[in-house]
Amino acid sequence: MSSERERRGLMLVLSSPSGVGKTSLSRRLVADHPDLDLSISLTTRAPRPGERHGREYFFVSDAEFTAKIEAGAFLEWAEVHRHHRSGTLKATVMASVAAGRDVMFDVDWQGARAIAAAAPEDTVRVFVLPPTMAEMVRRIHARAGDSDEMIRRRLETAREEFTKWDEYDYVIVNDDFDHAYAELAHIYHAERSRRTRNPWLGPFVDGLIREPLEGE
Repeated sequence: MSSERERRGLMLVLSSPSGVGKTSLSRRLVADHPDLDLSISLTTRAPRPGERHGREYFFVSDAEFTAKIEAGAFLEWAEVHRHHRSGTLKATVMASVAAGRDVMFDVDWQGARAIAAAAPEDTVRVFVLPPTMAEMVRRIHARAGDSDEMIRRRLETAREEFTKWDEYDYVIVNDDFDHAYAELAHIYHAERSRRTRNPWLGPFVDGLIREPLEGE
């Protein structure tokens, strides 16, 4: 990126209940866009099969997580399904945004609310809905690694999570993955072009206005 076109990064927050597809959507968007980094949360839950420390999450103990809370290190954190805690470290994210990098968050509504409260001008929130409740239930059951008790908790909280949809800037219905992804990508591209995130535009326009026309 040219030094004359330095921009401020954005925080793109994607939320939905489990089984709706936000993780697949967020990871594809990150893979397709080199200026977008996936925020890696700290979590106290155990890794699922195939997950690796530092890739999907940083897996930490309850004591380590509590120490981070007490130090005020989190941009957001929450208790998830009364089972474990997850959170995002503040310093790393804000440094990335200030340097012009975009950061993608795959978090629940509590995390989205906290991020927006901490950095309202930098945050764009997108909520993802399933086409039907039955389809969401099918996807949850098809997922490996979750116990019957965890599945029950996810289904119990899903309806409450749906009620938070109107806190978000955009809403996508994931009835077809490719179509939902295209909508998400359009949102991201538009928000990157927002005037307030591109301070180079002011001097650029001033230069255009001062540029002499032929014959002047």
